[in-house]
Amino acid sequence: MPTLHSREVYQQLRDAALGVRSLQLVQQHQLDGQLWVDIDGWQLLLDFEGNRLHHCEHCRHPDGREGSLDTWQRYGTNPVSLLSTWEMAQIERLLAQDR
Repeated sequence: MPTLHSREVYQQLRDAALGVRSLQLVQQHQLDGQLWVDIDGWQLLLDFEGNRLHHCEHCRHPDGREGSLDTWQRYGTNPVSLLSTWEMAQIERLLAQDR
């Protein structure tokens, strides 16, 4: 099965920041700063350092396709690094409300 490209995952984050898609916290890992979130059926594992979004570790599309940090680093771009400063702040703000 083909892997998810970073631009596909970025688009979900961007849409959530713009309020086009729904972003929900699914699970928070207390020790390592990682959060599982759901964006309209897309499951993303986001890594935080403090309150700052650092990168996306993993993503699973509703159809079963997946992408991960290892794959994205190989091609040079993590989905989070494609976000504008404003989009990243919006995602951080939305998730801060749920934590």
